Amino acid sequence: MPFRRKKISVIGAGQVGATCALMAASRDMGDVVLLDRSEGTARGKALDILQAGAVQLFDGTVRGTADYADTAGSDVVVLAAGSPRRPGLSRDDLLAVNAGVVASCCREIRRTSPEAVVIVVTNPLDAMAHVAKRELGFPRERILGMAGVLDSARFRAFVAEELSVSVRDVQALVLGGHGDSMVPMPRHCFVGGVPLIQLLAPERIQALVERARRGGDEIVGLLGTGSAFSAPAASIVQMAEAVLRNQRRILPCAAWLEGEYGVTGLFVGVPCLLGGGGLERVCEIELDAAERAGFEHSVARVRALVDDLARLGL
Repeated sequence: MPFRRKKISVIGAGQVGATCALMAASRDMGDVVLLDRSEGTARGKALDILQAGAVQLFDGTVRGTADYADTAGSDVVVLAAGSPRRPGLSRDDLLAVNAGVVASCCREIRRTSPEAVVIVVTNPLDAMAHVAKRELGFPRERILGMAGVLDSARFRAFVAEELSVSVRDVQALVLGGHGDSMVPMPRHCFVGGVPLIQLLAPERIQALVERARRGGDEIVGLLGTGSAFSAPAASIVQMAEAVLRNQRRILPCAAWLEGEYGVTGLFVGVPCLLGGGGLERVCEIELDAAERAGFEHSVARVRALVDDLARLGL
């Protein structure tokens, strides 16, 4: 049987999508297709990435297109199309704008790549994953939301900065919805194997928790005309690589829950085992009373968004 390279398609050639395509290509994760409704944008950015490979010495095909036929047979599809956040605009404000975009994209993905694992990135993340599941009709194993990896990365970065240590030695976990109701878990954060709660005073830990919750808002406010893209793209690529290379990594992702953590019928951020088939297992951890209360509050916020979808006929 001839060798077949893996194929990853990125829908949406904005800052997040294009940066994701660059990172995926540079890690030689397979052939990359960058799709956008503006064919010139997709082709131009793909050509730029291809030429970067001549400098950074990575091979593989990077193709820009506006035609979903070029994405056919993808192993992983990253859904990053839609309107980005802007100052004064919350993730939730994007609900009505992006639901139609996600639904349209998913109908094309279902037609051209019916066996793909789909990673949803478009905000508001948890609600857009709900729209994707409805339109794709895929089993829950093959629909994931990129949230927890990014939120945990922000928490890890702030902890490393606070302690003046390498971020390599910081492990952290963030549960719940992708927004200001997310639940950073200091009790499950370790620095070189040492619990964070033994290294910092409670007030300093709480300050880092609040900064992690506002991590995206902080960047939006500083940029003024856009939102984060480097860290989101790196988070997407980590998830995609775990699937494409069957790495069996435990990463926090928005997954469709079927009774885990007492939740049914919602996408919520939880630790997930990712492998070649996508979601292999939701990993349940014990929550104390405060963690459980925060998690249930976050779940309620996600449920309210999904209810808004129904109310708006989306």
